[in-house]
Amino acid sequence: MEHGTPDAHEASLSFGQRLQLLRQRRGMTRDVLAGLMGKSTSWVKAVEKGRLGTPKLSVLLRLAEVLRVRDLAELTGAETLPIDLFTGPGHTRLSAVRAAINAVPMLSMREAPPVAHLRARLDQAWRARHSAPNHREVLGSLLPSLIADAQLASRQASSGQDRRAAQGILAEVYALSQFFLAYQPAQDLLWRVAERGMVAAQDSGDPHAIGVGSWLMAQAHRDAGDWDAADLVTTQTVEVLEPLVPDGGPDVLAIWGALRFEAGYTAARRGEIGAAWGHWDAAHEAAQRLPTTYYHPVTSFSRVVMGAHAVTIAVELRAGGESVRQAENANANAIPSRPRRARHEIEQARAYHLDSQPDTALAVLDAAHDAAPETIAYNGYARRIILEELDSSSARRRSRAGDLAVKVGMLI
Repeated sequence: MEHGTPDAHEASLSFGQRLQLLRQRRGMTRDVLAGLMGKSTSWVKAVEKGRLGTPKLSVLLRLAEVLRVRDLAELTGAETLPIDLFTGPGHTRLSAVRAAINAVPMLSMREAPPVAHLRARLDQAWRARHSAPNHREVLGSLLPSLIADAQLASRQASSGQDRRAAQGILAEVYALSQFFLAYQPAQDLLWRVAERGMVAAQDSGDPHAIGVGSWLMAQAHRDAGDWDAADLVTTQTVEVLEPLVPDGGPDVLAIWGALRFEAGYTAARRGEIGAAWGHWDAAHEAAQRLPTTYYHPVTSFSRVVMGAHAVTIAVELRAGGESVRQAENANANAIPSRPRRARHEIEQARAYHLDSQPDTALAVLDAAHDAAPETIAYNGYARRIILEELDSSSARRRSRAGDLAVKVGMLI
């Protein structure tokens, strides 16, 4: 490029220049990147200035994870290395879900089902998602008709009250859709659903629906690397919900707590230790105020999930010993949702891998595959660990990683 900010895809850029550019785009100082990598600031500077060459694959993969680089070619400049770390395969039901989202409901002449009927179907869909090992397959079969009917109900509502109720259902259907779309090659669709869900939630006037829409929007911003936008969404929504928490019931308290954790997650990504654990503490206090058996169907926020959240905070802060301590204290079997349990086990595997315990990390990934194969198949962190261990100096670990790679569809 002749003018403006250099493009990380420019072939003429050195590895060090690419690293510096991507670091600056994430708003990271060298000190922060060094801390997240477990390296010295002088190491980061030496790599960026070209005094050290391109790191080995394991370090490249860690850099890609920390910087949220989706394709290693963006970091290395090697067009022969197009490894997309954070996108899984396109599901066979993706096209049907896309068609339902893109359909124009006003063109349909059929009558929409009652909101109560949609509510019952939506509750059943959430239960199915949490109990199924192949949860994307289950959601992909349910979503097309749910999306179409919820859009129709919103369009055909005859009164303001009915329309607000229908909009609340539609917002939650879009939330369910985001769980299906996440980590698939459909980022345009994911953003469309996130934005539509937020609009529907606001139109419903339901604080809980607004909280859920914001929770999902914050995740979309953070996964896209826009941490400032994620912070803005969580901060504003927490402030709006806070005065409603005392009288709002368990659902409002749970979504408020879930948003506080999301703020902590983003702070951990920034390397802000105090802020990250401060938000976790606030979320934990909220969880303790919930009934013992309560489990939020969208966010999984509950007492039992806070241990899993602690593992995530420690891992994102690159605190190896602390992340293992939290992993060993958190009981995966207590989490009733199979995909959420598998996600927690992937976070545990990240902790062990960060702490240089790769054998344990691979064993935990095996457990995650047993809990919910579709979760690990679409999870970039799991794929990164497997990819790194395929390059291990240990033949035993290479073999075990190879078996996992076949299981999750990385190798055929």
